[in-house]
Amino acid sequence: MSINVEIDKQSGFCGGVIRAINKAETFLNHDVNRKLYSLGAIVHNEAEMQILKEKGLVTIDRDEFAGLNNVEGENLLIRAHGEPPETYARARELGVNIIDCTCPVVLQLQKHIRDAYERLHSDGKKGRIVLFGKVGHAEVIGLVKQVPDDTLIVENQQMLNGYLDEGKILLDGPIEVFSQTTKSPAEYSDICATLEKKMAKHHKLSVEEFKGTGLLQIHNTICAQVASRHAELSDFAMDHDVIIFVSGKDSSNGRVLCDLCKSLNIRTYHIGSVEEIRKEWFRDDDRVGICGATSTPKWLLEDVATSILNIK
Repeated sequence: MSINVEIDKQSGFCGGVIRAINKAETFLNHDVNRKLYSLGAIVHNEAEMQILKEKGLVTIDRDEFAGLNNVEGENLLIRAHGEPPETYARARELGVNIIDCTCPVVLQLQKHIRDAYERLHSDGKKGRIVLFGKVGHAEVIGLVKQVPDDTLIVENQQMLNGYLDEGKILLDGPIEVFSQTTKSPAEYSDICATLEKKMAKHHKLSVEEFKGTGLLQIHNTICAQVASRHAELSDFAMDHDVIIFVSGKDSSNGRVLCDLCKSLNIRTYHIGSVEEIRKEWFRDDDRVGICGATSTPKWLLEDVATSILNIK
């Protein structure tokens, strides 16, 4: 086969993931006698996590963290997704040292949600925070627990419409809307537009007139790096005959970006390792584009490219 292969130059770890992995590797390379726990996978990529495990990283879930004992002086890495306040309280109780790798963009969003809660509940107000995000995602858990339990998580248009029909979102307002940092900008825009139209109709105003009421505040909280990836990846997907999208199966960002590629190029295949590549996907003279999520290491993209070029 005379296949042409190109790796998307913009694919690979985002800044927050790079920072977390670098801090973990620095600790593991120099503090070999001390244990480093990670609350959840630092990155949703099985191959990269195996490398860190072999260096001594101990990945635990929330239940395991709650059950830890006799770990005073040990170390806990908080990954880029961020954590709720209760995690920090538990760490202080256990006497463990925190290596905080929360992404600065996530930290800023946590603060914005706390500030919004204060605005929405000042002077007797009873406003609502709506968060566009994936239920159960680590970042979302950290965000909603910044404030008392009145944040409503919306995953998609169907869920939004269901909440509106059930009266869980009161159209009188005020409402402030935020997005998980790694979500699709187009989907977020659609969610916000639907809510704006519904509220305008409820108040018997045009959308333009309603904008001036201040009853709905929409915050642009999708990471700029993630947002720009959608436009760049759209062009990349259409410029190639075949797209090989490489990411861990648990990567939320990976699923969003892979779905974007599939919507533009039917010959898009999602893999997590070189072992999943299939010869029958390719034709002579195909232009193959290899890309990935913010959790996909560059070395894995390069391994995939080499494997495809070596197909006989």
